[in-house]
Amino acid sequence: MPDMNFAPIHAAPAGQPLYKAVARALLGAIESGQLKAGDALANEGELARDFGVSVGTLRKAVDELVAAQILLRQQGRGTFVATHTRDRFLFQFFQVQSLEGAKEFPQVETLDCTRGKADEAEAHKLGIRQGEAVLRIRNRLHLRGAAVVYDRICLPARLFKGLTEKRVLDRPSTLYHLYQVGFGVTVVRAQERLRAVACSREAARVLGLAAGAPVLQVHRVALGLNGQPVEYRVSTVDTAHHEYVSDLSPA
Repeated sequence: MPDMNFAPIHAAPAGQPLYKAVARALLGAIESGQLKAGDALANEGELARDFGVSVGTLRKAVDELVAAQILLRQQGRGTFVATHTRDRFLFQFFQVQSLEGAKEFPQVETLDCTRGKADEAEAHKLGIRQGEAVLRIRNRLHLRGAAVVYDRICLPARLFKGLTEKRVLDRPSTLYHLYQVGFGVTVVRAQERLRAVACSREAARVLGLAAGAPVLQVHRVALGLNGQPVEYRVSTVDTAHHEYVSDLSPA
């Protein structure tokens, strides 16, 4: 457990409950790298004393970050900064299933990782200047041996200094795990837009389809802890034997 002392919080911004300010302070410690993936938090009593708030207020702040999957409670062990795992990726960020409803972790084949300059669409999605340095990764995802998804991923280079094709190829887990552990960039949620399109020649070659075949195209902007865009991904999905499944919860 890291040795940390938080400054007391005497008041929250106008119109905001005190626990929100506590949650923001904890989030700031994660964003800055003071608290890293897998680190344990001090017990609730100690944290409450550090912040100068009640245990109830501290608990509400932690509850909010647990609900956002930024923190993770483990029964009998404590509360930890959540780490991106294969299971988290599968159940939170990978929505492609077979028509029979089976959900499985894809076999990911990285085709290449290159550097370039952001085009207009990439710059708009990532909130950066057109022409700014970016990294582009192309992946082909297989399910039960069949190529089903073609991902084109764009990252702002300034957030991923030192990321090379070798690091991408040699990663032991998911890209989101690599972002978090290697670069302190934690993906907490994503915004997606879906539409049916005719398969491009490039995607057709990668997926073994006929150019012009009907496919699903998913545009995803992945957001970090502070709501900053950290990844823009365009996925082409062959829906002949698979579908995109979204579980919605009531607001």
